[in-house]
Amino acid sequence: MKAVIQRVSSASVTVANEKISKIEVGLLIFLGITQKDSEKDIDYITKKTAELRIFNDDLQKMNLSLQDVGGAALVVSQFTLYANTSRGRRPSFVNAADPDVAKNIYNQFCQKLQLFGIPVSMGKFGAMMKVELINDGPVTIILDSQIVR
Repeated sequence: MKAVIQRVSSASVTVANEKISKIEVGLLIFLGITQKDSEKDIDYITKKTAELRIFNDDLQKMNLSLQDVGGAALVVSQFTLYANTSRGRRPSFVNAADPDVAKNIYNQFCQKLQLFGIPVSMGKFGAMMKVELINDGPVTIILDSQIVR
């Protein structure tokens, strides 16, 4: 499982010209799910995301978590994080999880993030989405559960 996490002042998702999700201060999380992901991966990425200290304290030092600042999360499923570009010019997505499996894991991730007291908004799984954000910093962090295995 991979998560590309961006600290944002605001973010939103639009599907078919309708804004379906919006957050103010918080994290925009692009979540990639692979065939090998398990409950352990979900727990690792969820806990790391909730407790990641990437918000500024009073001294402008990145010392506060999403929980500490009372921010929200906007989670967008993104299978393209598992693009394999090692051969040719067209990416292969064979390492991405099957859509039914990925949707289940995506939903579990969002539910578990809520258990940390974080308000969670979601994109629309499998839809063509337009994602808007105001990146704060910019701060972008990549978490990969495969690295810690």
